[in-house]
Parts: sequence; structure tokens; C-alpha cells
Amino acid sequence: MSKTSFGYDSEKLGVPPAFAPVSSSTSRVEEDPTLLEAEETLHRGLKARQISMIALGGAVGTGLIIGSGTALRRGGPLGMLLGYSFVGFVCYLVMCALGEMSAYLPHKKGFSGYASRFVDPALGFALGWNYLFKYLIVTPNNLSAAGIVIRYWDKQAKVHIAVWMTIFIVLVLLINLLGIRFFGELEFWMSGIKVLALIGLILFGLISDLGGNPHHDRVGFRYWQNPGVFAYYLKEGALGKFLGVWSVMTNALFAYMGTELIGVTVGEAENPRKNIPRAIRRTFWRILIFYVGGVFVIGLIVPSNDPDLFTATKAKTGAAASPFVVAAKKFAIKGLDHVINGAILLFVLSAANSDLYIGSRTLYAIAAEGKAPAIFKRVNRMGVPYPALILCTAFCCLVYLNVAASSAQVFNYFVSLVTFFGATTWMCIVYSHIRFMKALEVQGIPRSSLPYRAPFQPYGSYFALVVTGIITFFKGFDTFMPWNYKNFITSYIGAPVFFVLWLGYKIVYRTKVIPPAEVDLISGKRQIDEEEEAYLAKQEAKGPRTTLQKIWDSL
Repeated sequence: MSKTSFGYDSEKLGVPPAFAPVSSSTSRVEEDPTLLEAEETLHRGLKARQISMIALGGAVGTGLIIGSGTALRRGGPLGMLLGYSFVGFVCYLVMCALGEMSAYLPHKKGFSGYASRFVDPALGFALGWNYLFKYLIVTPNNLSAAGIVIRYWDKQAKVHIAVWMTIFIVLVLLINLLGIRFFGELEFWMSGIKVLALIGLILFGLISDLGGNPHHDRVGFRYWQNPGVFAYYLKEGALGKFLGVWSVMTNALFAYMGTELIGVTVGEAENPRKNIPRAIRRTFWRILIFYVGGVFVIGLIVPSNDPDLFTATKAKTGAAASPFVVAAKKFAIKGLDHVINGAILLFVLSAANSDLYIGSRTLYAIAAEGKAPAIFKRVNRMGVPYPALILCTAFCCLVYLNVAASSAQVFNYFVSLVTFFGATTWMCIVYSHIRFMKALEVQGIPRSSLPYRAPFQPYGSYFALVVTGIITFFKGFDTFMPWNYKNFITSYIGAPVFFVLWLGYKIVYRTKVIPPAEVDLISGKRQIDEEEEAYLAKQEAKGPRTTLQKIWDSL
């Protein structure tokens, strides 16, 4: 058997054709992307503006809008700011690592493809399924968050929570069944509203803090003095403050999950050598403005001991889902709390909608590579992979756990599961990047020749790998204080699942870690270079862009 386009012999490594990283059919698809439609009939209906906005809006969800209430209660305003800032820096390092690999080789297999190509097919297999598990859980997580939001209006539970859950599940399923064109346009506008709403919430917080509220009360840093810049979690004294900040970091890790979505959409990006670095730079500003700016404002306008704050373990029925709702109510701005709560409901339903889409497409992609049952490759006449969509929707039924437990507790379970799956994805991304850099060094390819060079390297990826690993390992520390077996299981069940997937594939197909000298850094690159040249020639033929056109392109 000849060598595959990944630079190693799949037969030598014991990988059968159906599970080889590149089969004859998939390699032809990479050489001619138009064959994908003919062979798999998955419609390419997402426009560049839709992909960009979905990626922007999809990364801003329940972790920031709702989970920040738990972070503020446990860590205090400064503890929350430090935790989100530190994890935000780690997130930026992960995105830079992914951006360097994606700009060099923007293939259509996402980061699991980089793991298979630069490390080991077994790691790529485990990472692909791990990412699917994340989206099988994060969709019901967002639906559960919608239940928390609804309870603010229905404090007496006049409508059973199962009724709301059923309505939400049917809604997101119908939207996904209507085809990619309808889905893309709807999510474009919903994500746009999310971004504008978040900017509005930050401005509302700043203006209210500076005295622009009905009370004309300039709050300033009052709540940093009383109850204080740090809160105590589980213990008193310095240990309690440390545990509070550490809890914030695990919470922030969940909040930043989804920023890696750029790795899923990169295969459909125009002129990736230019647009991927631009997207990475925007990720930095997104983290700084939305996340760090958002939690800073929350720490100014809401005290960490406010009884109305939502916490992920013992929130009372009808508690405000977001600190922004608490602030609107506290400042006595009539009706604003309901407007903000409505915007947050849109936030979480939009997130659930896009997560169901990504989950179904992830399962479809795994099946298309021969790593899942072939039935999940089937699509209808509108290009919707309906068997994959049905399975992902079936997992949404996990939200009915709300019937037996509080929405807050169920939300906590889902957060623990998603955080582990997401953190594992981050660690695999940066480890793939470490192996990528090693292969460049061994094969004599200078990093200065790359279309995009990640900053802080090679130490940045090592730092992100170690820090993410430590936070993930200790993220369930509070399950021992006191012992809670349910929280322990949801905090760490992802570890044996990932290990079994990786080891099982490795044993059955006898794969080996690819030596740096044998990593293929060439195959597929010529096609990308030619596409880039053709795109630039096409753009040049259009003539110089006007100022207004440049502004529109930037937006």
C-alpha cells in the first residue's frame, strides 16, 4: 500500500481503510471539494458572514451570562476578574496554537484531523468522539439554562418545567430540520442580536455604576469594599479565598468553551491564510471586551452576597438567572429586568440551536470518515443529516432531569460534564501544536515561513497544556468537601471515556505515535496555495476597494 497523504503507511500502522485518516474517497474530496456535495450531498449553504457571526455569538453563552453569578458568589469581584482574565489568557494561547496549524493547513477535518496527522490516529479518533460528547451534553445544558430563565417569570411553577423543556426541544429541532440556508440566516441575526445585547448590558452596567440610574447613586467600587474584593468558598480565611478563586477558574473554563469553533469552520473560510489570523486577533479582543469587561462590570454593580444571585447548587426557584437581571432589579429600573431576562432567553436558545447543529454535523463527519455507523451519513433532500440530528436531539431529553431535581442542580451537572470534554479538547489542540512545531524543527522548516506564527511559542502551548491539565484535574475538588458522589461522577466521568476510546482504538488497530520526521507537512498544501493565489487574483481583478467597502469587509 502506498503512503497516504498523511505521510505514513496506514497499513503499517494497522489502520484499516475505513478507519485510515485519509481513504481514497476522502482524499479525492480534499483535492476537489466539489466532490463532497456529489458524494455526500451535505449542502454548503453557510455564507462567510454567517460563519463569522455564528462563531462570534456561539462563544458567548451561559458560562458568562448565567455562570458568572456562581463565580461572583464564590470568588468575589476581584477573584472573578482574576480567574476569568487568567483563563482568558490560556484560551488565547489555545486559539493561537489552533490558528497557526489552521493557517498553514486549513483542511476540512478540524482539530481532530490535526491530532491524527501530527500525533496519532488514535488520538484523533478519541478527540473526534470527545468533541461530539461535548455537544451531546452542551445542548441540553443550554436548554436547562432556558428553564432557569423561564422560572424568573413563573416563580410558582404554574406551568410544569417538562412542558417548557418539550417546547424548547421541538423548537430547536424544527429549526435544524428546515435546512442549512434557513438555519444560517436565522442564526446570523440571532447571534448579531446576542452581540449587541451583550454590549448593551456592559454599557448599562457602567452607566448605572457611575450614577446613571433612577437613584442617582454612584456605586463606584463600593462592593469591592463591602462585602469585599474576595469571597470565601467552603472554608474561612486565606484558604477560603484561594478555593473561591480556584472555583472561578473552573467556572471560567466552562465559559470560554466554544471559542475553538473556528477550528470547525476553517475548512469553509475564504482566503484562510489572511482570515484565520484576523479571526485570532478578534478572539483576543472578544475575550478582553466581552468576558473580562463583562465580569468586571458585574463585580461593580452586584455585591457578591446578594441573596438574589443565581448559584449552580442551591438557587431558589425564581432566582434571577443572570447578575445583570439582579442589577436591573436592584436599581429599580422598571421593566428592564424582564427585558434583560428575555434577551438572555434568546441567548441560551440560540446557543442550543447552534450547538445542536454542530453536534449533528460532528457526528456526520465522524461517520463520513468511517469512524461511526454509516447510517449517520444519510441526509435528506435539503442536505440535513437527519439520523445524526435525531440522535443528538434524543440526548436533549436529558433536560427532563429537571423534573426530578432543581434546574440549578441539573445545570451544575451539565457544566461539569461539558467542562471536562471541552478542556480535553483544548489539551489535545495544544499537544497537536507542540508536535506540529517539533515536526517543523526536525524537518528543517522555519516557523518564520508560516503564514501565521502564534505568539509566545514554543512555551505558550506547553503553558496552556499544563495549566489546563491542572485546572481540569482539580476542578472537582469541592466534591470532597463534603463528599458528593453525583458531582464527582459528572466532574470526572469524561476521563475514563476518553482513555477507553484512545486505548481501544490503539489496541484494535495497532496505531503508533508518528515520529516528527515522518509527519506529513506537505500533502494538501499545494491545493491551499493555489486556492489562495486564485482568490487573490480574483480580488485584484475587482480593482481597488473604496473606503466604505473596506469598512464593510472589516465588519
